[in-house]
Amino acid sequence: MSEASAAQSPWQTARIVRIEKRTPRVTSFFFKLSRPFLHLAGQHVDVRLTAPDGYQARRSYSIASAPESAGTIELAIERLEDGEVSPFFHEVAAVGDEIELRGPLGGHFIWSAGDGGPILLVGGGSGVVPLMAMVRHRSVRKSAAPVALVFSARVWDEVIFRDELIGLDDRRDGFDLVLTLTREPAQRASDYSRRIDAAMMVQAMERLPKPPILAFVCGSNAFVSAAAQALIDADVPAGLIRTERYGV
Repeated sequence: MSEASAAQSPWQTARIVRIEKRTPRVTSFFFKLSRPFLHLAGQHVDVRLTAPDGYQARRSYSIASAPESAGTIELAIERLEDGEVSPFFHEVAAVGDEIELRGPLGGHFIWSAGDGGPILLVGGGSGVVPLMAMVRHRSVRKSAAPVALVFSARVWDEVIFRDELIGLDDRRDGFDLVLTLTREPAQRASDYSRRIDAAMMVQAMERLPKPPILAFVCGSNAFVSAAAQALIDADVPAGLIRTERYGV
């Protein structure tokens, strides 16, 4: 992040007002901002923890809530055993605690209902979080933009936001959910039991009324590389693919 971006997004305190378990390894923390900001679907915040000895640890987390969330943001945090920040949230943080954060940050991996569609979203694991903000934003705005979300998880119980996503899919209002599980059989007839590949991308795009104007891919480095290549192999122009990566 540039110095200019940091200056525009100073640190502020945010209070945890709700905690909700999403999967065995992912928990959502809802923060009430001391200085509310307007964010765009796909943006993230930086979180900073300071130890009694002055040591600081920082981590970036995508915002899961829609821009219309009115002063409260949701961060869905995956527990990483070797992480400096996520163990604190999963083991120590409680409702009422205050933490430091700054944002919103990021101007490339964003979508607004006004941008239209169709759009194709491809997420792996917790990489679905910024895509969820886009899906929720579309729902709140009652946008007619066609959206297909391809979400890869290892097992059924690790599908973050599973019930909410299936409920939105059941509306049949132009949002289509494609789940693919890599370590157990698919639970729904329309889903897959394998890693993402070009054929899956082709079939996902067939759910859209016309080719996507943009494709957003988020996940681990390895996932994003594989998914972006699958999109290119499915004849999606590279210039239409926007990616966000985390981890190794």
